[in-house]
Amino acid sequence: MRLGGRMSGAIKLADFYSAIEDTARPLDVPCSRDQVWPILTAFGDGEDALSQSVIAFRVATDIGHDGELDCRFTVPKNVDPYDSALAKGLIEKTDHPVGALLPDVQKLCPIDTYAIDFGVVGGFKKIYAFFPPDDLQDLSELAGIPSMPRGLGEHLGLSDRYGLSNKTGCVAIDYPGRTVNIYYGETFPDGIEREVILSLLRETGQQAPSEQMLRFAQAAFGIYITLSWDSPKIKRVCFAAMTPDPMRLPIPLDPKIEGFVRHMQDTGTEGKFVCGVASSPRGEYYKLQAYYQWRPWMVDLMAHPASV
Repeated sequence: MRLGGRMSGAIKLADFYSAIEDTARPLDVPCSRDQVWPILTAFGDGEDALSQSVIAFRVATDIGHDGELDCRFTVPKNVDPYDSALAKGLIEKTDHPVGALLPDVQKLCPIDTYAIDFGVVGGFKKIYAFFPPDDLQDLSELAGIPSMPRGLGEHLGLSDRYGLSNKTGCVAIDYPGRTVNIYYGETFPDGIEREVILSLLRETGQQAPSEQMLRFAQAAFGIYITLSWDSPKIKRVCFAAMTPDPMRLPIPLDPKIEGFVRHMQDTGTEGKFVCGVASSPRGEYYKLQAYYQWRPWMVDLMAHPASV
């Protein structure tokens, strides 16, 4: 079944790099082959690995992401992305717990697939470890990992109250940012009640949401939180939803991001985007992801479009 975007198949690294250049252009993001090419070739067997990948591009509306285009793609299950990133000099070995977290997760949890994330300007950023859809992980087990930020354990009661404790679908580790995202799977297939959103944001110390954020979050299919080792507090809460046309959402998009949307619509996404709204103590912002290539297991994820 083809929902839009490239289905898996033969893909040349040169074509993928050209797609990155083309996608960066409407954003006025400089794209250097010297910066990007080593990341594309660091994981797995190059073109053979990419032919099986989910590949996506992402932009965000906050000042910290201005002038950047993020790219992410899945890597073969038999490739250890942390070891590969170290071996290729994409990250440096460290005594900080961020360096021990993925190996610790691998010891405890079954891994279904991995993905990596990098900025066209900023370079290598994250590794994602996805758990099997039929074996979502319990937060209490993850919180017991010695290298995990202690804030996860301190918020187990909150997760219990919202029915999230045994629904962890993914852990994402940001190496330069030294943060961890915890993604909850199978959370709210029918959307999220307004009072649940308000209560969750209040309990995690976020700013009161705008009306447009509330409307968007009610259509979300999933939630993730961001933690760090610097504080036990939850840094961010993000709600994610599918949307066929980001231009119709009541969210602020500057002309460059509008250009990104039009470019992705013209190159095959057929209006399939994931949009997220992130709430932090400093305020809210939006993230917009479009797919260059996907796999059939993404179909169910696409089934819950935002209706805001």
